[in-house]
Amino acid sequence: QVQLVESGGGLVQAGGSLRLSCAVSARTFQYYDLAWFRRAPGKEREFVAAISRSGGSTYYADSVKGRFTISKDNAKATVLLQMNSLKPEDTAVYYCAAGTGGYNRDEYDYWGQGTQVTVSS
Repeated sequence: QVQLVESGGGLVQAGGSLRLSCAVSARTFQYYDLAWFRRAPGKEREFVAAISRSGGSTYYADSVKGRFTISKDNAKATVLLQMNSLKPEDTAVYYCAAGTGGYNRDEYDYWGQGTQVTVSS
């Protein structure tokens, strides 16, 4: 059974940091690329970052490049998103996803329930 469970969201001031975690079922963690997407109020769900199965390749949206870092903890079957220098426009529900990879949400078949990130100005 595929499971992705996000945690780590919350309220933070602009300029602060948060780390999101996504616990992934073992088989999913081993065989799929993993990604983070987000959906801000009134907007479409958008790509944030992705990491390959091997962990050797990472991809970022231009809006978060240099501020966010995606990584994998193989021992815990967890994908992490370290978010630094947060801005109010980063406010969104953040979703963990598993799939064949890439920037397009249609490439991801499995999704978590989401975790809210709110950045105050």
